[in-house]
Amino acid sequence: MLDFIYYPVSGILWFWHRVFGFAFGMDSGLAWALAVVFLVFTLRLVLYKPFVKQVRTTRQMQELQPQIKALQAKYKNDRQKMAVEMQKLQKDHGFNPLMGCLPVLAQVPVFIGLYHVLRSFNRVGGSSGFAGFGKTPAMSAYQNAHTANYLFDADDVQSFLRARIFGAPISAAITTPKAQLEAFADYGGIPHIVNMAAVAIPLMIIAGLATHFNARASVARQTEAAAANPQAAMMNKLALYVFPLGVMVGGPFLPIAILLYWVSNNIWTYGQQHLVFGRIDKEEQAKKQEALDRRAQNAPKPGAKPLDPKKKSAAVDAPIIDAPTEDDTTARNGRPKDTTPTASQNGSAGKTSGKAGASSGRPGQGNRKRSGNRGRPNQKKRR
Repeated sequence: MLDFIYYPVSGILWFWHRVFGFAFGMDSGLAWALAVVFLVFTLRLVLYKPFVKQVRTTRQMQELQPQIKALQAKYKNDRQKMAVEMQKLQKDHGFNPLMGCLPVLAQVPVFIGLYHVLRSFNRVGGSSGFAGFGKTPAMSAYQNAHTANYLFDADDVQSFLRARIFGAPISAAITTPKAQLEAFADYGGIPHIVNMAAVAIPLMIIAGLATHFNARASVARQTEAAAANPQAAMMNKLALYVFPLGVMVGGPFLPIAILLYWVSNNIWTYGQQHLVFGRIDKEEQAKKQEALDRRAQNAPKPGAKPLDPKKKSAAVDAPIIDAPTEDDTTARNGRPKDTTPTASQNGSAGKTSGKAGASSGRPGQGNRKRSGNRGRPNQKKRR
């Protein structure tokens, strides 16, 4: 049913087993354990860019919390309008909330596939696959050891049954039924529960602690507004305490290889979080510094008196008017320029012009009729 998951997972596991089997031996438990660990690393490397997108999306959602709350309060009685406005807000800021869940959702099929492939190395007594996804047929110990498991041939199945980590097979759990443990009888002997507990319990504790510290690192990076949200506060408590406790409580029912998967996945997550968050923090600091530099360039120089904003705006908005010259014959409104002398000049100017007019026989300024205002209109115009 889920062969499109099982075959790729078994293919990646097969590849890494070949790599580490060449170095440590095909039947080595270390080679099989490292194959599981690097299966996790391969998946997380593929999901690196979606993880970065997830972090950026989470930060954007935290920054937009005030606007989201405002929309929820404004359209609390109109769900349809609220959905439309939320989609508009997301589109305006260019983020998709689904990107925040993609890396987690992508790991679920791999977890299912790895669980099923590992359990299928031991099909004695009708070992089932992941609950709800069908069961592998019951086999005898001989049939199981001589039947291929997806991309692993019969020799690989027998190599897996011989592999041990401190005397414990990595496909077995503390609670594995005794009937299924008989599959290992001809390939290293039936493992003892003490050996399996000695390997599984430390892995359970490490997995629980790693889950807790990863959750603590994520919570520490939340904004105060996001942490104050009741739903976020509840999820934080689940991530900090319930999920780690669930790993340790459910650990006895999980194969050792799944515990290895959980530990390596949390170790990768812890390192990747510090790397990605550190890089994003540096980008934000660079943007803030760039904004401060632009503000410093626009600021007045040291010792210079800052210009009053009102005067600055008035100086910018005021039109530039050229000073009139003596040769101008046209006023600002298009009328002919009045050259009538002022009152202080009437005496001398009138006599001179009169003499000039009389001597030349042409009408001079002295012969013009002047109004009784004595140049006052001209003074008003100049003002």
